[in-house]
Amino acid sequence: MGKIYREYAKPGAAASSSSSSSQTTTSTSITETVNGSHQFKITGYSLSKGLGVGKYIASDTFMVGGYAWAIYFYPDGKSVEDNAGYVSLFIALASEGTDVRALFELTLLDQSGKERHKVHTHFGRSLESGPYTLKYRGSMWGYKRFFKRTLLEQSDYLKDDCLSVHCCVGVVKSHTEGPKIISIAVPISNIGQQFGQLLESGKRTDVNFEVEGEVFAAHKLVLAARSPVFRAQLFGPMKDQNTQRIKIEDMKSPVFKALLHFIYWDSLPDMEELTGVNSKWASTLMSQHLLAAADRYGLERLRLLCEASLCDNVAINTVATTLALAEQHHCFQLKAVCLKFVAMPENLRGGYPLIILILVQLINVASDGSFMTFHSERKIFVFVDSRILAVFDMIWLENFNFWSLFQRHA
Repeated sequence: MGKIYREYAKPGAAASSSSSSSQTTTSTSITETVNGSHQFKITGYSLSKGLGVGKYIASDTFMVGGYAWAIYFYPDGKSVEDNAGYVSLFIALASEGTDVRALFELTLLDQSGKERHKVHTHFGRSLESGPYTLKYRGSMWGYKRFFKRTLLEQSDYLKDDCLSVHCCVGVVKSHTEGPKIISIAVPISNIGQQFGQLLESGKRTDVNFEVEGEVFAAHKLVLAARSPVFRAQLFGPMKDQNTQRIKIEDMKSPVFKALLHFIYWDSLPDMEELTGVNSKWASTLMSQHLLAAADRYGLERLRLLCEASLCDNVAINTVATTLALAEQHHCFQLKAVCLKFVAMPENLRGGYPLIILILVQLINVASDGSFMTFHSERKIFVFVDSRILAVFDMIWLENFNFWSLFQRHA
């Protein structure tokens, strides 16, 4: 996109130094081109011959710079005086417009792969009279004698009775920019911080949750707005009647605290601060529990945040439980990361304990008729249930003693 800049100053600006009360203002005129292109393929060229002088084949219209354009190809020439000895090629303004200024480029593509294209262009060169002006709808720019027909039909531009034309249009646009009158800095949203402070204040709470003997106060409307499960539990037909103390089973209190933190703050809490342990293993363990809680309460964003965190922190001592968790809660990307980690040569080099632990964990999460099979002739384990088919689809083993090892560990 080409640009031309012109700057203007307020008259009398030169005298500004003599008066401390004078003020200089500036503005900039910007002239540039809005560019676009279109490729027009003409098949069945031989059948178009004899169409008649002045008769054309038109491309579909395309938009550039707010105007519609079309390519016109005249197989028998545009004018009688050319005696149908040349083909003609034009680009036409196909929408309403007055004095539309533009730059054009018409290219007949070489289809031999040698890239010896026939190009006529305004771009990249000095124009004595400036851009071409189209006065009204139907105005054209192009060439009546674009290519001699006899030469065209023997050239590499025609292949399989097909021609290909590429057209570029650059519509000239001008506007003037002055100084901005106002500049207002809009702060980023802090709604999460405000709701978080509401939770921390403990004011106007109307529901209490008991988790492992610890009581957490919250606001029913906030919980219902964020979680479909809380909405059903607090306002649905089967809602809990006693909201003074709702007991939460099968969840650790730090996990529920982290869940509330996300619901109000819309961000993950500091895992080390929450667990009180400066350990990546403890943070991973908390992320695992929080992922399960997010799935339980329908918090999809929290589930994905936990999945992403676990993907970044797969380790030899956590991959087994993480993989089992990924399978149980349908975290397919996390599952793929874990399987890739397990299949790394350095993780299999020390023997089979890691794979054994993973298989045991997978059996522990499968409660609907799962079973394990071992195909000795293919040396492959396949884990099958209603949700999983061939989790360990291609983990090759070194010898057949693995099965007896697995039986002892399981």
